[in-house]
Amino acid sequence: MRIAIVDDIAEERKLLYNWLENVLSRRSVHADIFEYENGEDFLAAAKEQPFTISFLDIYMNGITGIDAAVELRTFNKDDLLIFTTTFPDHALEGFRVRATHYLVKPYNEKDIEILMDEILSRIPKPDKYMDVKVGGSDIRLRFRDIAYAEHFSHMIYIHTANGKELSTRQSFGEFVAPLKEDRRFFLCSRGVIINMEYVADFDGTAFVMNTKERISVSRSLTKSARQTFMNFLFQRGNV
Repeated sequence: MRIAIVDDIAEERKLLYNWLENVLSRRSVHADIFEYENGEDFLAAAKEQPFTISFLDIYMNGITGIDAAVELRTFNKDDLLIFTTTFPDHALEGFRVRATHYLVKPYNEKDIEILMDEILSRIPKPDKYMDVKVGGSDIRLRFRDIAYAEHFSHMIYIHTANGKELSTRQSFGEFVAPLKEDRRFFLCSRGVIINMEYVADFDGTAFVMNTKERISVSRSLTKSARQTFMNFLFQRGNV
């Protein structure tokens, strides 16, 4: 998810940036947030790569937020537009450019929280992520980038969708806790978890990954593994 904040006052941009980060972090939702001090720079960026949500201040130096929105709609019909303004007197103009909401200044973090919950319920669910320490650095790892992970000698080895292997020292139970809440993941044994998105088949004793690797399943879990795999295939086919 890409979010634009367009406001010619740096303090206003920073405040909204921080509130968005806080709200989305509490929901484990990843977003790339970009700041622009005028409508012209925002439009140039939006033409290069579309935004999911754009917060547009109405009164800015250069073109107004309304003018920027009118221009945006000539090449992007889907960007969710949120106008920020001191005076809520542009309802008609907002209607014409299909504005999603108005935020009347001064607003607060609670207002952002309510707004983002509404928006997140209307758009395709963004992928979740987790923060893991790899080689002394904290990295943000999206769930969809995990093909499978295994626990061995007090380390967790994370095999990613692009073929890389990341290692981190962490409790396996703590690592898999959020993944177990996601229907894509299946705990094959006490030390291995897989992402069904990268499974080609289940042969009765092991999952066959797209890479041809075989991930064995504990004997007590084979029936559940087969059923889970079939359910996943059915649900994916009906999305």
